[in-house]
Amino acid sequence: MTTEGTPVIEGLFSETADGPRLVGSRCTTCTTPYFPKSSLCHNPECTESKIEDASFGPLGTLWSSSIQNYPPPPPARYDEPYEPYALGVVDLADGLRVVGRMAVEDPASVQVGDRVELVLGPIYHEEDGTEAISWMFRPI
Repeated sequence: MTTEGTPVIEGLFSETADGPRLVGSRCTTCTTPYFPKSSLCHNPECTESKIEDASFGPLGTLWSSSIQNYPPPPPARYDEPYEPYALGVVDLADGLRVVGRMAVEDPASVQVGDRVELVLGPIYHEEDGTEAISWMFRPI
């Protein structure tokens, strides 16, 4: 996957020497993970909200999936002609459950229970040709 281009939203992911990571936070009191970052803990059972920056990834398990068969409404952007893609709900090994696009050629090929890894890739192109980059998951 390519990482050249512009992040679709700054600050949601980063590239490290060990590969891409989602940028979020975690409560050090109850260990609840948050993505994107949160300034306080929303866990009603938490006794004290102590939030620290955290990064998540790269490995996880596909918990659920769906195929996006029709173009999403604005403000979502995509390249023309629209091509269906798979969305996955992934349980990352470090406790975060997150939704992401699946980096596969055949959207029907993803299977619940698949082991996946976090990757970065283009989700659409700007008018000047610049790729808009976001996080995705690829079966391993």
